[in-house]
Amino acid sequence: MTDVRAEIPAKYNGLPVTKISSFAFHGDTSITTISIPNTVEVIGANAFTGCTALEKITVEEGNTVYDSRENCNALIHTTTNTLIRGCQNTSIPNSITSIGKSAFDGCTSLKSITVPDSVTTIGVSAFRLCSSLPSITIPDSVKSIGEYAFEGCKSLTSVTIPNSVTSIGEYAFSSCKSLTSVTIPNSVTSIGKYAFYGCSS
Repeated sequence: MTDVRAEIPAKYNGLPVTKISSFAFHGDTSITTISIPNTVEVIGANAFTGCTALEKITVEEGNTVYDSRENCNALIHTTTNTLIRGCQNTSIPNSITSIGKSAFDGCTSLKSITVPDSVTTIGVSAFRLCSSLPSITIPDSVKSIGEYAFEGCKSLTSVTIPNSVTSIGEYAFSSCKSLTSVTIPNSVTSIGKYAFYGCSS
């Protein structure tokens, strides 16, 4: 595959680029590489969702807001240790405490991911439409699974929810058409509406 880079300059018209707007590269299926310059301080919501060919994410050293520590191929908000955008080759570092909203949303080429036991929250739409993901292990550290977290993961066959989880959000596993087995512990006190809607298997 040809390497197609998201061109984000450090300067534009002589001024530093400090912001990437919401939906800036949304749905661009040709991008394989994203490089974030050290001048960027704000990245808007869904800036890179739907970039299905994305293989590499790096943040230039010296950025005080974001990083891509340990060559993880992901975009991380430094102070909160939240992974805000991943790709098909992401390796989640052990220092991450939250997988943010839409972090892997639309990563249709994602086939394997390990969630470390430092993670306590799987956010809204975190793995939505990861249609090639056959399995995922949710560690004992996770306390909540957000709305739409795994919606449309049509290759997912089984899920074991650990004893640490207390809530499962609305539509969390909806349209997981290959899902044949779910284990829900007695620690769960809240399951949102339509959490397993459309799980036809």
